[in-house]
Amino acid sequence: MNGLELSQSCELLQCCTDGGSLLSIKAPQVSGVRVQLEMQALWQQFDQLGTEMIVTKSGRRMFPTFQVRISGMDPAAEYVLLMDFIPVDDKRYRYAFHSSSWLVAGRADVAAPSRMHFHPDSPAPGAQWMKQTVSFDTLKLTNNLLDDNGHMILNSMHRYQPRFHVVYVDPAPNSHLNAYKNFCSFSFPETRFMAVTAYQNHRITQLKIASNPFAKGFRTTDPQGWEGNTSPLVVCCPPEGRAEGLSTKPKEQGSCSSKTSLRQKSSVPVLEEECELFHHGKDSAGLAVERKDESSLITPASFLHFPSYWDCAGSSH
Repeated sequence: MNGLELSQSCELLQCCTDGGSLLSIKAPQVSGVRVQLEMQALWQQFDQLGTEMIVTKSGRRMFPTFQVRISGMDPAAEYVLLMDFIPVDDKRYRYAFHSSSWLVAGRADVAAPSRMHFHPDSPAPGAQWMKQTVSFDTLKLTNNLLDDNGHMILNSMHRYQPRFHVVYVDPAPNSHLNAYKNFCSFSFPETRFMAVTAYQNHRITQLKIASNPFAKGFRTTDPQGWEGNTSPLVVCCPPEGRAEGLSTKPKEQGSCSSKTSLRQKSSVPVLEEECELFHHGKDSAGLAVERKDESSLITPASFLHFPSYWDCAGSSH
């Protein structure tokens, strides 16, 4: 695997101003940072079909999980890693089953409140970030505009581009004056997705089942068995704290009491991914970062200006 083809450097995706021009030179602690998307081949498989991500009122984890490998950091400097999601365009979509394609259904809904998800290990030295894969496996997507759990709020039937940000924690007392020099943003086009409340494309359902370890209960010995299957599925998960396998039940046998019961009828098999078999701590999200000893490290991050629209399109190739 060629790292030069799969990674992005800060120079390739310098953050843009509202006018679209490049900002001035970045701080040396971020100017050499390079980011490589993990599971890129799987992301590309989904992208070719038109990736869909489930959003729910209570929040749903992404699959594939956004994971990256980072290089070029100052090993001794401290960094904060965070993500946000921006609309790809100003349109709302609908899925046409007769043509198996997405069609524009009109103008986009009012934008959901903008949030950033801080990696729970932030802040940490560059040496720690670079020694292993960085995974945003606690990040959850929701369509609840009143969410107070720090989940990322998205509109269903809208397309989004995940963005990854590396922020250098400058110890200088007046660091806020040069905040724009201390961060760098990265985005991978193959990670774009459509937010949905239930999977629309049955091929996406099949690929999620085939590649998601939490969906092993749905796999059959005949991968073609899914073709033409129009009966909805109910996903039954064990109660919290019990690491049991997934099971499926015919709809007439009753619904499950777990979070992953079928919430919407569909003409294609519906799988709500990722049972809560493993429960993580509360997501570290919001506009402030705190150390593990709960002493405040950074004031609300509103001083970090990230473009709110898709104006910095780069390529991971």
